[in-house]
Amino acid sequence: RVNTSKWMFMQYLIIIKKQCSALFPFLLALLFSNHLYASEKQQHSLIHIKADITVDGVLDEPHWQNATLLPIAFQDEPNEKGTPPVKTDAYMYEDGSNLYVAFVAEDPQPSEITASLRDRDTLWQDDTVILIIDTFNDERSAYEFYVNPLGAQGDTRMSDTDGWQSDPSWDAIWDSAGQITDQGYVVEMRIPFKALRFPENQTDLTWGFALMRNYQRDVLYQLSNMGFDRDIKCSLCQFDKLIGFKNIKASKNLQLTPTLTALRNDSKPTLPGQWDNGDIDTEAGLDLRWGVTQDAVINATINPDFSQIESDALELDVNTTYSIYYAEKRPFFLDGASYFKSSLFELLYTRTIAEPEIGAKLTGKTGQHSYAFMYADDNNSTILLPTNQGSGFAILEDKTHAAAARYQYDIGQQGTIGLSTTHRENDDYYNTVLSVDGSYWFNQSDLLTYQVATTDSKNSDFLTSSYNLSKTQSDEAYALEFTRDKRDYNLFASYENIGKDYRTDLGYQEKVDYENVGFGGGQTWYADESGLLTSWSYEADWDKTWAQNGDLLEEEYQGFITLKGQKQSIFEIGLLHRYENYNDAFYNQNIGFVYTGFKPKNNIWLSFYGEYGSRIDYANEQIGDSYATQTQVTWDINDHWQVDATHNYSVLDNPQGERVYTANLLDFRLYYKFSMRAMLKLILQFEDIDRNKDAYYYQVSHINKDYGSQLVYSYKINAQTLFYLGYSDKSYQDDSLKHVERDQRTFFTKVSYAWQL
Repeated sequence: RVNTSKWMFMQYLIIIKKQCSALFPFLLALLFSNHLYASEKQQHSLIHIKADITVDGVLDEPHWQNATLLPIAFQDEPNEKGTPPVKTDAYMYEDGSNLYVAFVAEDPQPSEITASLRDRDTLWQDDTVILIIDTFNDERSAYEFYVNPLGAQGDTRMSDTDGWQSDPSWDAIWDSAGQITDQGYVVEMRIPFKALRFPENQTDLTWGFALMRNYQRDVLYQLSNMGFDRDIKCSLCQFDKLIGFKNIKASKNLQLTPTLTALRNDSKPTLPGQWDNGDIDTEAGLDLRWGVTQDAVINATINPDFSQIESDALELDVNTTYSIYYAEKRPFFLDGASYFKSSLFELLYTRTIAEPEIGAKLTGKTGQHSYAFMYADDNNSTILLPTNQGSGFAILEDKTHAAAARYQYDIGQQGTIGLSTTHRENDDYYNTVLSVDGSYWFNQSDLLTYQVATTDSKNSDFLTSSYNLSKTQSDEAYALEFTRDKRDYNLFASYENIGKDYRTDLGYQEKVDYENVGFGGGQTWYADESGLLTSWSYEADWDKTWAQNGDLLEEEYQGFITLKGQKQSIFEIGLLHRYENYNDAFYNQNIGFVYTGFKPKNNIWLSFYGEYGSRIDYANEQIGDSYATQTQVTWDINDHWQVDATHNYSVLDNPQGERVYTANLLDFRLYYKFSMRAMLKLILQFEDIDRNKDAYYYQVSHINKDYGSQLVYSYKINAQTLFYLGYSDKSYQDDSLKHVERDQRTFFTKVSYAWQL
């Protein structure tokens, strides 16, 4: 069986490399005959009870006794379809307007329960109970609702067309509460149907669903109501079905969220020097969310507040030639973001839209058809300018108008085909992208994804003169990926071809002008949950990259071994060899790396990554000896106090043994939770890059220090009804300053209230 798989793998690699142009018509023909054999599923009738509850984590309402009872009877991790170490029962019913869920989670050692007061979407390290519902019953996407034993919430949207992919940026307005008892804990949820999207104009509905529990002990036990088969890559296709929902009431589904912000920015024109205090800037904004139908939503925003409430996690920006990627955090762009995602390219990276005055978005799904459209203007437009040697951001001089659209058609049980386009323009500039992508499932473990894109750009005089660009640019990009995911092994093969003038100004494509082919795989063995090791595995891969003119850019081999065991520990050790072309010179790099993480106690997580070897010194175009580490500590001191600290350390020596630079980066976050709604947060960030001026071929600053701090009080009734009051500042020091000097500070407050009609 393994030999047959390897033969198939090599055949796909040959197709990818030599017959790419012939594959797409063949693929499109196959898509319409796509079929997967579904696993056996049980159907459960959801009880209708016309009665509300008090969401307090206490099952004292008598009608809970008549709700649909669903035992969580299987262990999924670490043992497949094993016996759960603890008993968990779930109860469900609906009243026409809301879905009610209760979990009774028994625990023989309640004192060992891992839980704390949490901000929403930060409870992943806790004991949790989970509801996942596939409201369209298409086995492609679902809603996830998490609650910890104290009632903290987490909610995500997930997709399952290429394995399980969660998007924690989605936020809904719903209620939850939890109580720890002498026998374990109890959780209650009330989820309004108006917070969900589902087919309309149907008398009866069928939803896929899963009820799960994460039980945190020396190993992480993951439990569910149906038990997952590891030989099947898709998860939603294994869900049981919930039938009923005859009395769901249509809702206006209208949400208005007025926002008021006030801030003052101060700066120092010269350092050292006096503060130049800015004026207090007060602005009102309005966000609209309207469910036109049960499965289509319009978002609009006028004068939105897109200020960054929490600082981005820092990345060490030293000895790299590519731009740093930052995740989106702004609500307008996050709602419905998954509808814009294509298979293999990121065509919409909304962090490039910095200061819009207005924005509008339509997202929805009707039957097999998904659709999305977005428009926004932008007073501070940035675009990514990539090459095959590096990339950087350019800021456009004038206001731009940006639009993005996507349509996707679901084929068979899991296949898709989609069409995406983005456009950005002003008076003397534009960039347009058009793309086709999709996926084809050969069976429950073998998946082929593909994408083709073409771009057309007209560059402004500013771009042509400042960045040496042609007046017009146009090019294409292609990508294919085959994956096989089985219980005991995995294989993959990939091919990319990105043109030299390919540019996605609303997306994120950090490298162009290359052709890449790669393949790899691994194998896993499983042991008993009580053993020192619960699983061990290895993975290895190879890839090779050429420029479009045929020059070799890079060849890389990598392999590593992973061990998992008690105390939720993980240990990885590996080797990497990279032969890289930088500015027409070739460098051999050999790097060994190790990663380990574990929980010595249920409220502490420790992790360490270290690497040592030879790396290119890109600034001086030479090979050097490099050592780098990353250490992280997360500690729940008690229910109220939490510390999260990350430290990065990196050094580079040149061939003569001289130190080129020493870099330190610290990101320290301290949280105090007054209650589940109120929190005080302190963030301290420090970057110190000490450069040896004698080791550089050009002038550099020996001292390079940057500091940032932020103190924020927040009170959140739900994801949209909230209050912030905060202060932040920035400081730096270079060779011209004797001390670290603050040069920016901001005082800000924000209040918003969500009206649901």
